[in-house]
Amino acid sequence: MLGGSVLTLALTGSSFATQATTGQGVLASISSGLKQDEAKKIGTALDLIQSNYYQDVDRSKLVDGAINGMMQSLDDPYSSYMGKKTAEEFEETIEGSFSGIGAEVSSEDGNVVVVSPIKGSPAEKAGIRAKDVILTVNGESLHGLELNDAVSKIRGPKGSEAKLTVKRSGSTAPIEYTIVRADVDVETVKAHMEPGKIGVIEITQFSLNTGDRFKQELSKLEGEGMQGLVIDVRNNPGGVLSVVIDIAEQFVPKGKLIVQVEDKNKKRDQSVSKGSGKSYPVTLLMNKGSASASEILAGALQQSAGAKLMGENSFGKGTVQTSFSKQLGDGSLLKITIAKWLTPNGSWIHKKGIKPDIAVDQPDYFSVAPINKEKTLNYNMNNTDIKSAQVMLDALGYKPGRKDGFFDQKTETAVKSFQKAQKLSESGDVDAKTAEALETALIKHIRDPKNDNQLKAGIAEVQKEIAASASKH
Repeated sequence: MLGGSVLTLALTGSSFATQATTGQGVLASISSGLKQDEAKKIGTALDLIQSNYYQDVDRSKLVDGAINGMMQSLDDPYSSYMGKKTAEEFEETIEGSFSGIGAEVSSEDGNVVVVSPIKGSPAEKAGIRAKDVILTVNGESLHGLELNDAVSKIRGPKGSEAKLTVKRSGSTAPIEYTIVRADVDVETVKAHMEPGKIGVIEITQFSLNTGDRFKQELSKLEGEGMQGLVIDVRNNPGGVLSVVIDIAEQFVPKGKLIVQVEDKNKKRDQSVSKGSGKSYPVTLLMNKGSASASEILAGALQQSAGAKLMGENSFGKGTVQTSFSKQLGDGSLLKITIAKWLTPNGSWIHKKGIKPDIAVDQPDYFSVAPINKEKTLNYNMNNTDIKSAQVMLDALGYKPGRKDGFFDQKTETAVKSFQKAQKLSESGDVDAKTAEALETALIKHIRDPKNDNQLKAGIAEVQKEIAASASKH
């Protein structure tokens, strides 16, 4: 995405947004925002630094640092200050166009944590997963950096390489990735019809144009005689609140709740559907990378439209942010958490996520770590890179006979068979070329819908509900 900053649940066109963006009591001006003694203290600190620091200092950097310090003191990964350049990139993201590695991140306890890789992005293709902690980029540590600084290190020109070191839960050693930065597909809605008139609509994020695109694709599928629908929000990190409400309203019957937004005074703004609902069955696919607006859609469809949720537990982001830029006057931006959102039944899913009605895991090779290409792997060795190679070989049908990391004779035979099929030197060793070929073949295998357990299960559930409905009639 931006290769960085969090795409939060943004407010546009709602009563909360209108109140927030008036600037009343929030950075309206220094004179109204600071008491006299507070302004004096900050001003004195600024003067002392400029007068006494052993090097020349940039005054604007000191001011930015003071604001960053205020935001960090909130201990909220979704509230942040952005300089002019980062603010422009953030606005582009909401508009639906962006470039980078395609990984949505937040800052938690001084660490840069992946919220979700965007579907089809370089990060997803490389194997980056939700909840991964990015330790270094091109050898530079990200620990303790402000999110904006971390973002600037992850970003870079299209075609350039970002070498990431990642810490992943369940892995003892850090994992290394080399990702080529690219433009990320701005198309947020993709749809197709499966056999049996089962429609599938994938939403990669909720940008300003996503609602209109969803309506177009849904109308097209319905016009082709669709009998059931699978909505796919896996690895969708969220987006604009009004857009997800607009999409949910098409499935939630009139008068039923879609979402509740609660401010600091416990006042709730309830979004009530004006739609009519759908007569056909709907399932929604989600995973650990389904966050924020994706979870609003999941909660609304499950609790108010009778849809089945399938896949994995969602990410767990239950707060709402709004952006303040006009008040700052220089192109910079403050993104502040102003409320929390609740599901129709009043549940707050923050840091817990939503459980699927039907849990469906993907095969183990969907989450296999990449192979370190600096070392050649061969007979009688035993390590985690060999384990990754064995998982890949097994997934591709070459049957190494084990997946425990020990390079035995059967593993060597499997490697030779793969090398022969790929027209590589049949050494039986996993060198850099063989490792790259394995990973490329695996990505192609993973992206084949035939191997997507969750999608197949979602389609099967819709087919089952269609059949049950038909038998009643």
